[in-house]
Amino acid sequence: MVTELAAIQIKPGSDAAFLAAVQQAVPLFQRAHGCSAMRLEKSVEDADSYLLIVDWATLDDHNITFRESSDFQTWRALVGGFFAEAPTVRHIAPALTGF
Repeated sequence: MVTELAAIQIKPGSDAAFLAAVQQAVPLFQRAHGCSAMRLEKSVEDADSYLLIVDWATLDDHNITFRESSDFQTWRALVGGFFAEAPTVRHIAPALTGF
């Protein structure tokens, strides 16, 4: 499993509309090949900062299959206008489980 972490900074004052757009996009992730979970976390310190967390079976499921799909284009059309800057995307995989 690979987890996508996308740090998203939105334009000030667009919180409610951004959240509505992400909610509208949930089915895009639900039907994406290899996607098993998706959630959006909000920063406690910075009201315009979010972290999109998406679990993928493989890196290719995200970087190739999803990003080359029409659903990715729909995702970007829904939320891209709210971005204050391009999101920073990283992929992580389990290294150690403490408990």
